[in-house]
Amino acid sequence: MSDLLNDLYTAFGETFTMVSISALCAVLLGLPLGVAIYVTDRHLFWQNRVLNLISTVLVNVIRSVPFVILLVLLLPLTQWLLGNTIGPVAASVPMSVAAIAFYARMADAALREVDSGIVEAAEAFGASPLRIIFTVLLPEALAGLLRGLTITLVSLIGYSAMAGIVGGGGVGDLAIRFGYYRYETNVMVVTVCALVVLVQVVQMAGDWLAKRADKRERRS
Repeated sequence: MSDLLNDLYTAFGETFTMVSISALCAVLLGLPLGVAIYVTDRHLFWQNRVLNLISTVLVNVIRSVPFVILLVLLLPLTQWLLGNTIGPVAASVPMSVAAIAFYARMADAALREVDSGIVEAAEAFGASPLRIIFTVLLPEALAGLLRGLTITLVSLIGYSAMAGIVGGGGVGDLAIRFGYYRYETNVMVVTVCALVVLVQVVQMAGDWLAKRADKRERRS
């Protein structure tokens, strides 16, 4: 039992590494991409149909590829960036690409929920586009952005389990190598329960933060 707990502790550390790196990339790159998709759409201050089409198609193409296939497709990129394709850091490369595209769409959807009248009022007062983005759009969409990030984190936990297929490690790798291949049912049950608990904690924390950030609930 102690060996299983030690293996589970190590596997959770690897999962945390993969999810943390991917989530950071999603926020740093996926959020700006989502904002770009939104503000370059029609009837907005930085309208650019060509840029909007390119970014939208890129996001949709990445999201349409099953993650298991994306893992294999991006092995050359991972090898070029890191010099190897094994381990949680290597697995975080395809996970980051998937997370950036996924969260960009989540961010775009959250921004579209912002009342257009607020944006128009800011424009009427002569606010610059950057000022509107940072003082109007992002604060008003914060609750939706947090909900989108929560969904992204939950998806990344699932992706990290699949990353074990290509040597990424993590809880999923532990379940496959020890639980499935060695027919150790107890290992499979423990890892599944651990993943369920982890997802529930992430979901509850995300919902709590989003509820506190939701201005519509505070106004009511």
